[in-house]
Amino acid sequence: MTVTAPDADLTARTAPRSGQPKAVWAVAFASVIAFMGIGLVDPILKPIGEQLHASPSQVSLLFTSYMLVTGVAMLITGVVSSRFGAKKTLLAGLAIIVVFAALAGMSDTVAQIIGFRAGWGLGNALFIATALATIVGASTGGVSRAIILYEAALGIGIATGPLVGGLLGGISWRGPFFGVSVLMAIAFVAIVTLLPDGPKPAHHTSMTAPFAALRHRGLLTVSITALLYNFGFFTLLAYTPFPLDMGTYAIGFIFCGWGILLAVASVFLAPRLQKRFGTLPMMGVSLGLFAADLAVMAVFAEHKPVLIAGTVVAGLFLGVNNTLITEAVMISAPVERATASAAYSFVRFAGGAAAPYLAGKLGEHNIGLPFWVGAACTAAAVLVLASGRAALAHLDDHDPAAHSVDEARAITVGD
Repeated sequence: MTVTAPDADLTARTAPRSGQPKAVWAVAFASVIAFMGIGLVDPILKPIGEQLHASPSQVSLLFTSYMLVTGVAMLITGVVSSRFGAKKTLLAGLAIIVVFAALAGMSDTVAQIIGFRAGWGLGNALFIATALATIVGASTGGVSRAIILYEAALGIGIATGPLVGGLLGGISWRGPFFGVSVLMAIAFVAIVTLLPDGPKPAHHTSMTAPFAALRHRGLLTVSITALLYNFGFFTLLAYTPFPLDMGTYAIGFIFCGWGILLAVASVFLAPRLQKRFGTLPMMGVSLGLFAADLAVMAVFAEHKPVLIAGTVVAGLFLGVNNTLITEAVMISAPVERATASAAYSFVRFAGGAAAPYLAGKLGEHNIGLPFWVGAACTAAAVLVLASGRAALAHLDDHDPAAHSVDEARAITVGD
């Protein structure tokens, strides 16, 4: 299916002074809210466990069910969008999140929340898989600029998620879930009113397309790298609130600081470092530094100041890696961008879904062990990336300026 950007005249008429069409900002706003869901539950993990009498590993299943369903659902996003179009797919994803976030807020047991977070993951997959292709196809300034805009939305969402979670969670652990439901409803209205209907899908995609894309060594290398790195990422996100053992507001502000650094690194640091040192070297360095950060947190797992500093500083390393790895996915294999994104997301989310539960389970026996495992997996990601450097040597051969609006007009979301 092809998501076609508005024509030049329409783009000119609908673009605000920032140079981007209103449709792009509508999707970017919805993306911010969608990514809020990642860190939103951090400040309320302990309150949920305490009030619903659940262990850390049980509570961590809120992340596991969300990630697992998100990853598996990536396989059907192309099938859905190629039959119904990008706008309807985005709206379906938002509607599902609205419903399941509200149901999670009305839950009385951890098992119910876990189940509703799984439904949330389905909506998230439908939305995220289509949002990037839509932003790239409708934005002005080329692919690289569109990816930076998408990463900015990701960073803002991740940064504000814990803050919103902390503020609403201070009232009740149910508050963040209802908050997301309301915000997603607003995003739904914005997409309905500001995103124009795209052309009718030219052809249907196959559910096997992402598997075929993984035959390319470059894409497979990046995907496995992300899978291993996710073990470190979700150890930090899903487990750290337990050894910190602090109040809802405090956890919210700590992870907000982490998210702010992630956003700054994604938008400002990553492009500059990439231009000066290259994509692969900077991915390797950022992952290596994150592994070292987790190792320090493992050694000083009983010292809260170290855990706080390690959590916040990790945002810098993760922000650089997130932007570079997203761009690498887009050009790592000679397949359509959305197919590559779906394949990559399937591997990293479905494969890394065990990370939150594993971290919680290990933490019940040894407070520092989850950080050691996260550090080891992240270090292994560096080795995987290095082993596939020949297949990824072309990453810095392209000229970002060459990705003009005309070349980015048709962004496919299927085969």
